[in-house]
Amino acid sequence: MSFAVRLNELRVKKKKSLQEVADALGVSKTHIWELEKGRADNPSLELLTKIADYFKVSIKHLVGEDFESDQSDEMARMFRQVGDLEENERAIIDDMIQSLRNRRKGADGTN
Repeated sequence: MSFAVRLNELRVKKKKSLQEVADALGVSKTHIWELEKGRADNPSLELLTKIADYFKVSIKHLVGEDFESDQSDEMARMFRQVGDLEENERAIIDDMIQSLRNRRKGADGTN
């Protein structure tokens, strides 16, 4: 399945108009239409990242290289977002993860 088909399916599945997607991504409605029809050249990595974040999928999924589960999409999206945080904010996220893992370990005896 091509990028164009995937983009169209994601938009239709989320019940979003071309204009809504374009506004959210900061591009023109025409550009989204051209991407969906396969008429535009390859989008920039910046635009691919915005599209992936908007639809909560991985870039690999968008370009047809993802053979893993939807959970991997979510993990990749969260990882990209954490990368935008300051070092002290990433430390807080890490502490939260460790706390949640410890709480679960204490509740059911697993890691």
